[in-house]
Formats: sequence, C-alpha cells, structure tokens
Amino acid sequence: MDIESLSRWMDAEGLPGEGEVAEATALSGGSQNELYAITRGGASMALRRPPGYGIEGSAKVLMREARLLKALSGTGVPHAAFRGASDDLDVIGAPFYMMDLVDGWSPMGGGWVAPFDTDLEARSGLAIQLADGAAKMARVDWKAQGLEGFGKPEGFLERQVDRWLSHLSAYRFRDIRGLDETARWLRDHTPMTFEPGIMHGDYQFANVMYRHGAPAELAAIIDWEMATIGDPLLDLGWVLVGWPPEGDAMKYARYLNYDGMPSRDDMLEHYAKVSGRDVSQIDYYVILARFKLAVVLEASVARHAKGEADERVARFGPIVLELMEFAASLSRTTPLR
Repeated sequence: MDIESLSRWMDAEGLPGEGEVAEATALSGGSQNELYAITRGGASMALRRPPGYGIEGSAKVLMREARLLKALSGTGVPHAAFRGASDDLDVIGAPFYMMDLVDGWSPMGGGWVAPFDTDLEARSGLAIQLADGAAKMARVDWKAQGLEGFGKPEGFLERQVDRWLSHLSAYRFRDIRGLDETARWLRDHTPMTFEPGIMHGDYQFANVMYRHGAPAELAAIIDWEMATIGDPLLDLGWVLVGWPPEGDAMKYARYLNYDGMPSRDDMLEHYAKVSGRDVSQIDYYVILARFKLAVVLEASVARHAKGEADERVARFGPIVLELMEFAASLSRTTPLR
C-alpha cells in the first residue's frame, strides 16, 4: 500500500492528523476483502479493499458496502462509522473505504469470551442483542437514507426459490434430500405482502461484534457484502436457523454453544417490539434461510469434490444435508396460512 498517497487522500478528506503520514497494519478477519488498521492523529480507523485478484468484481461489492455504511449514519443501527471511500486506483491501486475501528470482540474469534463463557444469564443477553440489531435494521427508513435503487424489493420473496435453484444447477453433483419438497412448500407459502427494508443477508453471530464485558451490548454489525433492500424478516430467520429447542438436534450446522440462549419466543417478542413488524410467519423465513444457506454452502462442497477447494470446506458437506433436512422437516409441521 502506498501509505503516503493514502495520507494525502486523508488530508483532502479532512480526516484526523492532517499532514501526518498514517500507519497501516494488516488485520485478520473477513474472507472476501483485505482489512487494515490505519492510525493517524490519535484516531484508529480501518481500511477495507478488495484482494489482489478479481479487483473489478470485488470493487462493485465494496462500493455498495461503503454506500450502505454511509447511509446507516444516525440510524441507531450499530455499525462502524463511515469515514470515506474512493474508487480512484491512483490512490492505493484499488478501490477502498475507511471506517472507524471497532473496539470489541467477535464470537468467531474463539467462541464466547469471559464472562459469557461461564455466565449463562449474561450469554442470553448476547442473543437478545443479536435480535435487537436485526430489528433496528428493519425499522430504518431506507428511502430517507438515500438507498433508492440499492436493491430490488419488488418480487423479492417470489424470486428466491427459482434464483437459488438456478444457482445450484450450475454446480449440483449429488442428491440433496428434501430440496424439492422444501422448494414446493416455499412456493406455496410465500407471504402475499411484506414491508421492504435493509437486509444484511448473512446475519448471525459470526457477523457481529460486541463491546467488552457484561452486560451484553452490540458494538457493530460487520461484513455487509450481501446487504440489499429485501425482506428484513429473512435476517431474523437466518438468526434462528439452528435455534433451540429444534436446533438442539443439529449435529453439524452449529458453530457455537447455545447453552443459556433465550427461547425463540423471547427472541421474536424482542424483535417485534423493537422493529414493529409482524413475526407470525417466522417459520417461512426460517425454512427459506435453511434452504438458501444449504444452496450457498453446496457451492463450496462442489468445488471441493472437484478438487478445486481445500479441506477446510469439506465440513460443509454434512451441514448442507442437515440444513435441507431440517428445512423440509419444519415445512411438514407448519400449517397453511
């Protein structure tokens, strides 16, 4: 990275430490883009840019993410405050954006940290805060925040099944039990109407950060690559993909210890209270989330089967089958509306 060029850009943007040369340190985290800590003028910021390969395709996604972060300012949605963005390759050789560096921790950094590793009551608060973040996203007036054209909310739910089946057809190599049954059920039970809103697209414990110590407090929602304007209830369904008690039978699809989690009813009650949205059809969104996640993960499984992905994605194989099995199972017990 040309740090002197970046520093000149920071001067032009009025960022802290005018005239100083910034310091940059590579950070881990995130699989799609490179992340750096940038310090200057006593401020700690983060710079996000595409990887050295596939810059053209990644740049579009990155600039969308920057646009969304900018739009979230003042909304009450926990996020890293936006500092600036540029698609001028002359600055550092790639498009990038800058945001505040969040002081917090992620469950993906090694599971629950103290006191949440042993205090189950405190751990319960982490889940309520997760639901709270989704609810705050759902209540944002996205048009007022300048997000017209950010997504295509018209027909969003009606497109889901065919879109993801088409996606799967490009790499399908094995039978996925429950796939056709779940697809039929989703088509037959698509909600007639919904209120469009900001949707993260991959909303789960893996994509949030918490402030240090108890009580639990969400510090920021991160990794907005999949964000769009769609049906925010799908984010809530994504949260509940493996939720107890039904999710307790899952052997592969969970990546955290769910002991101490609040009941699903408590999660739904909090979300409804904060968002103002009707959650009575949440089973549809849980089934859709399991269906979609299974299809998305199957892409990696297919690449591994062809020898094009490393052993780390091999574990997704049984997760895909379990997700679809549980999607089909829930559909059999969910009555017609």
